[in-house]
Amino acid sequence: MIRELWALYEREVKKTYRNVAVVFIMVVQPIMWLVFFGNSLSGSPSSFLQGFFRTSNYVAFLLPGQLSTTMLFTGMFGSMSIIQDKRFGYMKRLLVTKAPREAIFLSKVLGSTTRGLIQAPIMIAVGLAFGVTIPFNPLGIFEWILGLMMLGIGISSLYSIITMKSADWQTPNVVANMVNLPLMFSSTSIFPSTLFPWWMKGLSEVNPLTYSSNIGRAVVLGSQFNPMNLVFLLVFCLVMLTGGFLACRKWLTAE
Repeated sequence: MIRELWALYEREVKKTYRNVAVVFIMVVQPIMWLVFFGNSLSGSPSSFLQGFFRTSNYVAFLLPGQLSTTMLFTGMFGSMSIIQDKRFGYMKRLLVTKAPREAIFLSKVLGSTTRGLIQAPIMIAVGLAFGVTIPFNPLGIFEWILGLMMLGIGISSLYSIITMKSADWQTPNVVANMVNLPLMFSSTSIFPSTLFPWWMKGLSEVNPLTYSSNIGRAVVLGSQFNPMNLVFLLVFCLVMLTGGFLACRKWLTAE
């Protein structure tokens, strides 16, 4: 399985970075979030920003959350890749080889996770350009990357499970509209949970984007690291992977 998985994963990565338009959007879209949305509160009083965001630079608060949101949106593209392979007949040829379905599913998940992680240094560089100071903390940065990776694997697995039985191009878009925005706005990726109504606070506590954002903010803002953030993401990742492995044996078809 390892050899087949590596070959399929390599294809996913090459397929992405040979498309100039996709690469351009991958680079520009998160930068636009930080540039426009990150500076939307730049005119607010420093006391307001410190009181709600624990920093006078909103970009510093937004950066970890935007990295988590990037993993959410790139997870959608993994499921679109499954549909693309079905529509162009590649999945049919692939399923008659000795490559196990688990390797096909996992290559899609790892491919989309890689696309999200590669955007991280670009966004961090933009954050530094807007005055964000990231303390040198190798262990914290490793935990941050690990949290993003587990979030990406879990989200990509979830999307793949949802779209695995479909060959309709519209399915990922419908799923994204139904899932992405509630996940993004009910997490602490953009605003702290202290600003939420009671019912959104409950959703935030079970939202994996919240825990990924908390890990990044512990690094950027120098707050205390909570190991339960990683534990939650690990459980989420393993549950989604297990569900994906079970689903691909039954639902991953050529059409």
